[in-house]
Amino acid sequence: MAKSLKITLVKSTIGAVPKHKKTVEALGLRKTGKTVELPDNDATRGMIRQVRHLVKVEEV
Repeated sequence: MAKSLKITLVKSTIGAVPKHKKTVEALGLRKTGKTVELPDNDATRGMIRQVRHLVKVEEV
């Protein structure tokens, strides 16, 4: 496993399920095109799995 993950919001959360909107915000993503770097752990992976249709993930 990588030490961290680079997560980019590539699709807008407008019209998304409210739970998915909150998950994206909990990941630290506010606007489309913004990127955050988070640790690679099970909690982060689970959040990404839930909103995988909205984000792009790269291992760092």
